[in-house]
Amino acid sequence: MTKIIVPRSILLIFLILSFTTVFAQKTSVKNIESRVETLLTKMTLDEKIGQLNQVVGDISTGTDLAKDDLIAQIRANKVSSVLSHVNFENKITMQRVAVNETRLGIPLVFGFDVIHGYKTIFPIPLAQAASWDMGLVERIERIAAEEASADGQNWVFAPMVDVGRDPRWGRVMEGAGEDPYLGSRVGEARIRGFQGDDLSANNTVAACTKHFAGYGFIEAGREYNTVDMSDQRLREIVLPPFQAAANAGSATFMNAFTTLNGVPASMNKNLITNILRGEWAWNGMIVSDWNSFGETIIHGAAEDETDASAKCLSAGSDMDMVGGTFQKGLKKALEAGRVTQAQIDEAVRRVLRFKFSLGLFDDPFRYLNQKRHDTTLEKPEYRVVAREAAAKSMVLLKNDGGLLPLTAGSRFKKIAIIGPYADSKGNKDYLSFWTIGLGMREYDSTKVVRPAQALKPALEKLGYEVTVTETCLDSTCTEKDYAAAINAARAADVVIVCVGERGFDCGESRSVSSLELPRKQDQLLNILGRLKKPTVMVLFNSRPLVFEWASQNIPAILVAWQPGFETGNALADVLTGKVNPSGKLPMTFPRSLGQVPIYYNHLNTGRPQTQYGQIFTSGYLDSPTSPAYPFGFGLSYTAYTYSNLKLSKTQYKMGETVEVSVTVTNSGSLPGEETVQCYTRDLAADIARPVKELKGFEKIKLNAGESRGVTFRLSEHDLSYWNNELKWKADPGKFKVFVGGNSVEVMEGEFELAR
Repeated sequence: MTKIIVPRSILLIFLILSFTTVFAQKTSVKNIESRVETLLTKMTLDEKIGQLNQVVGDISTGTDLAKDDLIAQIRANKVSSVLSHVNFENKITMQRVAVNETRLGIPLVFGFDVIHGYKTIFPIPLAQAASWDMGLVERIERIAAEEASADGQNWVFAPMVDVGRDPRWGRVMEGAGEDPYLGSRVGEARIRGFQGDDLSANNTVAACTKHFAGYGFIEAGREYNTVDMSDQRLREIVLPPFQAAANAGSATFMNAFTTLNGVPASMNKNLITNILRGEWAWNGMIVSDWNSFGETIIHGAAEDETDASAKCLSAGSDMDMVGGTFQKGLKKALEAGRVTQAQIDEAVRRVLRFKFSLGLFDDPFRYLNQKRHDTTLEKPEYRVVAREAAAKSMVLLKNDGGLLPLTAGSRFKKIAIIGPYADSKGNKDYLSFWTIGLGMREYDSTKVVRPAQALKPALEKLGYEVTVTETCLDSTCTEKDYAAAINAARAADVVIVCVGERGFDCGESRSVSSLELPRKQDQLLNILGRLKKPTVMVLFNSRPLVFEWASQNIPAILVAWQPGFETGNALADVLTGKVNPSGKLPMTFPRSLGQVPIYYNHLNTGRPQTQYGQIFTSGYLDSPTSPAYPFGFGLSYTAYTYSNLKLSKTQYKMGETVEVSVTVTNSGSLPGEETVQCYTRDLAADIARPVKELKGFEKIKLNAGESRGVTFRLSEHDLSYWNNELKWKADPGKFKVFVGGNSVEVMEGEFELAR
């Protein structure tokens, strides 16, 4: 090892600079605290309650401020934050009123649901998770932050880190899927992208981690429904992504709408005070979800606004989103002795501290610069990342006979592009309900590159003759309505059929009772099947769907998700082989609705079914228990071989690091990217443990014929769990370790953990 000698003068300068930086950071924090306390002493009770109130903007009221009393409310110190306001000039007007026409001049904070892009729309978050590329996810949110902040937003209601195991729930599209480890890594990447390393910079935004906690486990997959679970499941599956977000410095958290074991999340002291603020030592601000304080009354857990205000504030919640519950009931709760002045002050401190951290007191208009607004939104380079993200998110489920990619010199000459989503111009198709930065329903659909719009010229450039035929999309469609599309398919050598969900089917309040392809699209697929043509099914979806007939009969299936603005270009890149697909499923795809919830990290039963049809085992009479496509699954145009699985030793002591290495070889003929996944299983613990648990992954690039070693290092923390006494511990004993390209096709090893 070479020894480097640093001159003492340079070392001294380095130490002084380091000390100065640390001192400046501490001084800055102390300065904020001092300013918060000074301001707090000047505030009246009404002004304090006003700082705990968020109101809705023009997403509901329209852009004419004269038509409502929003300005009057701001002038009366009743507004701390405005939610979902699009009009840029109006935001300037509102901020001027808040700063110049109120007694203390406390600035407003503007919040917005930035779910998968702001003005430039990227793939839905579930699709981003399918890329397993955390650097890409961070870049997406960095762009979203640039755009949102340039348009006057400084607080985004993302990331959603709810683990989702039930695809009937429409909001699975907003998260990272069924696994807490993958969800944690995605959440951290999104927070880094939003917040950067300086929350007060004018091109960063504050993240709001949601929905705390348990929302993804609603009964029957039905939006806003009841959640009931053991504390052990809560600790092991639900909370890890939230704890990761807290550790990553998420500026704010949002309550869930739902009850957890009978207690509404907004007034759940165990969640908010004991765990989030206590065990995790997180000290940021918590906002309700839309009127979730008021909905505690509907739940039957509060008598009226006074009771709801007392219970939500006492639990540790801070800001009331839209419902006006604190405005109606908090003063009465104080007068009745239900809350203390100290509790109100502490909530206001967190709000003021949040605004100071955004730099709003130093420059209330730092996010409202017209020049930056005009030059930042929808830059062409953002589209480049959107195209890359959409292509990397796509998951190839099936490719029998190497039908894909479609390249020059193929034996096929004629291609028919059909299906209801081949060239759709409405319903926010290829996007989602959650692209409200574009408008709720009225939006410029020409910004979306549609599948046929890009795919047709790309294929023609390769020498194919291509036709595009519109297809009926309605539950009343008949074989007669499909006639033109079927005739086009009959005349073609290859058929590309685009099916799936509408964009408006994706997001909040979009739960479904069936996972079959909606609006009888399976009928179209069945008719195509009679033609016996080589067929590629492209699925535009926001959740795992059921398509068992297609899985058995269609040779090539590509999950494209809702890919965003660059849908067509990304699809053309993948289908023509310009991009080798590398996406992997972040959620299990079931064979049928009856298997739901189905997830890879389940517990074993005392009578597991090892073969379909076995009686007196945990199975079905009419279906295998295995999924259609497992968690972590995704094909490539090349092939990967795993070999030489090694553990550095077979016995480890508590506190030591378990090293697991494997060699991955690109055994195909094309370069590609493979996501190497590492799972473990505790074979004998205090309680039953999952059959597999994801503990690490690494996405690597390999040229054809290239091999690379990948090493995973597992700590005692990785092998620990919450037992039935809610103790976090690792057990001595035997463990299995699995490494492979998905959760099923793996190599196995074994080691022992000793005291």
